[in-house]
Amino acid sequence: MSNVKINCLNPIANVGLDLFDDNYVITDNVNEADGILVRSAAMHDMEFSPSLKAIARAGAGVNNIPLDKCAEQGIVVFNTPGANANGVKELVMAGLLLASRDIIGGIDWVKANADDENIAKSAEKAKKAFAGHEIEGKKLGIIGLGAIGVLVANAASAMGMEVYGCDPYLSVANALKLSRLVHIVKDRDEIYEKCDFITVHVPAIDDTKGMINKESIAKMKDGVVILNFARDILANEAELSEALESGKVAKYITDFANPTSVKMKNTIVIPHLGASTEESEDNCAVMAVKEMKDFIENGNIINSVNYPNCDAGVCTSVGRVTICHANIPNVLSRCTSVFSSEGHNIDHMFNKSRGNYAYSMIDVSTPVTEDMVKQIEAIEGVIKVRIIK
Repeated sequence: MSNVKINCLNPIANVGLDLFDDNYVITDNVNEADGILVRSAAMHDMEFSPSLKAIARAGAGVNNIPLDKCAEQGIVVFNTPGANANGVKELVMAGLLLASRDIIGGIDWVKANADDENIAKSAEKAKKAFAGHEIEGKKLGIIGLGAIGVLVANAASAMGMEVYGCDPYLSVANALKLSRLVHIVKDRDEIYEKCDFITVHVPAIDDTKGMINKESIAKMKDGVVILNFARDILANEAELSEALESGKVAKYITDFANPTSVKMKNTIVIPHLGASTEESEDNCAVMAVKEMKDFIENGNIINSVNYPNCDAGVCTSVGRVTICHANIPNVLSRCTSVFSSEGHNIDHMFNKSRGNYAYSMIDVSTPVTEDMVKQIEAIEGVIKVRIIK
């Protein structure tokens, strides 16, 4: 393996790029790339070269990448879950404080009165207009206990909040990281009914898009504060705006500026700063490059969003072949028959599926030939074949 070409659609932190050794070349020509590293660049209108094997997103969200189109072409797409979690957690905690106390209003007052020679005395009279509440003892509901939600739960609990969490897909690993003080509830309704503050940390899927709407808001306490540092489309902003106008929702804190959110009453809009820290960008770059290298060099898939995760470690056999294929009957058996017909013994075989697509890794005790690859490629349902070793 040499001269593997990597294209960066966005600037990627050097701490990540430095992990590439002399076998890799950074190219400006995306059409010759074996792998693409990306952050926020829009890729939906791009045409992909047959040489492209993988895309690694240095971040968690992948809305800018055409996942189905990539899967159809055997291009594995990775993201970096958890790499920016601490940066987002810290901004969520700042959002809780900004919502509880009119810090922004107070700062704006000071700026507006900067020429007042008696500003110290004036401030003592004016500050009552910016008084707020402490978050200690208040109930915080967290919908989604992934990498970010867990960190928010623990931090809020440490600050004295009574924390409730809801996640039907809570992993064992994340459950073990949760503070024992966090209350796990069965569904969102319990969060809506009990909590003074509600923060959402879920992906944008059919079940969650528009989840903050007229119906869910009606179940919430009067004067609830809603925080959204996940995706703007989780909220039906027209219906949320009405609730903000009426006072049913006291404050909405969001990290997503759009033509609607920036004009809503009692809303603090932050310009998508959740993961905008040097540390987060470094962590995402390092994770994305490691995922890309492991896939290129070993064929392993870790943290993919369009193909199943499949980790066979470093190949100790003579040869390894990887196959992206449709998740339909008889594809794998027909692939293995190619090996047997050529007199190859299979040492190890790994096969995983995800929706309409599957991924197979086959380690063999004799060298793999290009003729065998062509035979496998000719099988109905096979999308892309690679000789790793």
